[in-house]
Amino acid sequence: MPTTIRAAFDAELRAARTATTGEQRWAALERAHILSQPWAWPHTRAHAIMLRVAWSEHDRREAAGQVLRLLIAAPGSALGRYPEGNTGRATVPLTKPMPVPDDLAKLLDHR
Repeated sequence: MPTTIRAAFDAELRAARTATTGEQRWAALERAHILSQPWAWPHTRAHAIMLRVAWSEHDRREAAGQVLRLLIAAPGSALGRYPEGNTGRATVPLTKPMPVPDDLAKLLDHR
């Protein structure tokens, strides 16, 4: 993961940790997930953090979805088979590509 993308990924994870609402927390985690998709370890880490948050919120559906995503994140990234822009949440289909926010797209275009 290039240093500029790593810095943005880490910033989103910090934003998730310091968020004052669940909505803010998940928005930051979704952005971190989008940034992480091309790299196996960060992608897996994003889903592990999402699982921890879902568990702490007692959200069984989200937690179950994150367990499944944890199993396929690293292989998907390693093979270059991931749905670009997908937020990584259990509320969206696993294979559905989604629009990448403009600021993240600019970062990812320079990888």
